[in-house]
Amino acid sequence: MNPILTIVLKRLLIGLLTLWLVTIIIFGAIELLPGDIATEKLGQAATEESLAAFREQFNLNGPLYQRYLSWLAGAVTGDFGVSLANQRPISEVIGQRTANTFFLAGYAAAISVPISIIAGMMAALYNGSWFDRLLSSTTLAAISFPEFFVAYILILIFAVGLGWFPSLANIDANASLGERLYSTFLPAMTLTLIVLAYMMRMTRAAILNLLALPYIEMAHLKGIKRWRVIAVHALPNALAPIINVIALNLAYLIVGVVLVEVVFVYPGLGQVLVDAVSNRDVTVVQAACLIFAATYILLNLLADILSIVANPRLLHPR
Repeated sequence: MNPILTIVLKRLLIGLLTLWLVTIIIFGAIELLPGDIATEKLGQAATEESLAAFREQFNLNGPLYQRYLSWLAGAVTGDFGVSLANQRPISEVIGQRTANTFFLAGYAAAISVPISIIAGMMAALYNGSWFDRLLSSTTLAAISFPEFFVAYILILIFAVGLGWFPSLANIDANASLGERLYSTFLPAMTLTLIVLAYMMRMTRAAILNLLALPYIEMAHLKGIKRWRVIAVHALPNALAPIINVIALNLAYLIVGVVLVEVVFVYPGLGQVLVDAVSNRDVTVVQAACLIFAATYILLNLLADILSIVANPRLLHPR
């Protein structure tokens, strides 16, 4: 069997095993919460009959392993059950909100990935110059602050001070693409500033590590311009670590979006998770946590596979 295919299949199996273990942790953590869910939702004055009916309705009476297997089977098919707060199917509660979160993460990725690669190449091109030091210090300053602080600074400057963008990203399902891009620009920029430094510095480091190799020096001796050496000869061979860090940061964009959504009151999955925790809507918490965990694991798996496929030593074995 092809060695690359063998490695990829092993990574897929490890990813599936990890996801299965995560489902056990999520379900078990919810079960370990103190108190009785039925009493919490219906109140201390609830009768035994109403409590029994509530437990029967939400399948809280069966053995732990049966409830886990039932929840897991439903989650695999996209059926997460019913919300304890409003008795609506969870797929309806989180469906559009999940799409909003992925839209915001994709928006931030579309801004941050090209900028980080170009900035990393420029920093490597002018290594040690004032431009390189300024770029590194600026991006490091951005990631030194927590997301909510960066968000409030952007709101203060661009929403309150200049009035260019709204401070709240409260969009609806009927909004056009242009309206969505405009309303979510500040939260997208917040996420961009947080992840930009990691991707830029990895691109810079990966390219600089290659510039001392013999084939790069030969390209310089042939009189090829330095920017062309970096863009044509160094960058393709540096793709493996760059792809890996980009995929990992894309995973962070989706999983780490909770604070940003809360600050901008953005109707995403993170906002749903916060509301569900405050309302003790454990079925929604389970579904949201599983979606976040599955996305993070899948993107990490994708990063691992792409870095393997982009490795020249595996693509062209001697």
